[in-house]
Amino acid sequence: MNLILFEPAETAAPLPRRDPRATHIIEVLRRGTSDSFDCGLVNGPRGKATVEAIGPEAIALSFSWGAAPPPPEPITLIVGLPRPQTARDILRDATALGVGTMHFVRTEKTEPSYAQSTLWSSSEWRRHLLDGAQQAFDTRLPAVTHGRALNETLAALDPGVTRVALDHYEATVPLHVCHCPNDTSVALAIGPERGWSARDREVLRAHGFTLAHLGPRVLRVETAVIAALTLVRSQLGLLG
Repeated sequence: MNLILFEPAETAAPLPRRDPRATHIIEVLRRGTSDSFDCGLVNGPRGKATVEAIGPEAIALSFSWGAAPPPPEPITLIVGLPRPQTARDILRDATALGVGTMHFVRTEKTEPSYAQSTLWSSSEWRRHLLDGAQQAFDTRLPAVTHGRALNETLAALDPGVTRVALDHYEATVPLHVCHCPNDTSVALAIGPERGWSARDREVLRAHGFTLAHLGPRVLRVETAVIAALTLVRSQLGLLG
């Protein structure tokens, strides 16, 4: 953890020793009484936490906070619902890269059982957002939806958003030449592991999406997400 995140309510009580963050503070960061470390409030400011006392059951901490974080980056990631392990990687890594919103959608080629995973039926998915934010030294978590249909999700997008979908078969333009003005928001759609169906492509085009590609090589969904987000963030001027 490069940054240890806390929910606002957690700052009013000692941190239990059984909490993985407590283990990290004591055993990895090697902090003792009066030592401080970098921390943040979820979707709030970063700051410093100071270890006031270490007991057998809990750690007492005090906090000081800095300025509020900037707004989320203007990127909406839409992914055809993948297998749970792939979704875990995307949740973590897309958060680390600064995505503002993520939608995991049902497509014609989506395996129905993926939506029933405990990843989505429990709060596990949010833990991967926290891991990504802590890795990136950021406090902001993206908004996430899962299980809605592709058409329903696309219909709810803001009218002015720039729309690009990755497609390995019918795209004729590489993603790096797609025009993503740095004063606009971008919706980036990536299909499930079996790709978009012909009907999915019709839906995407009907909602104003340009089909683009990352070159001739076939990538895993999680790899394509990282590569595509890096290119989009570069076009939006978010890398420098």
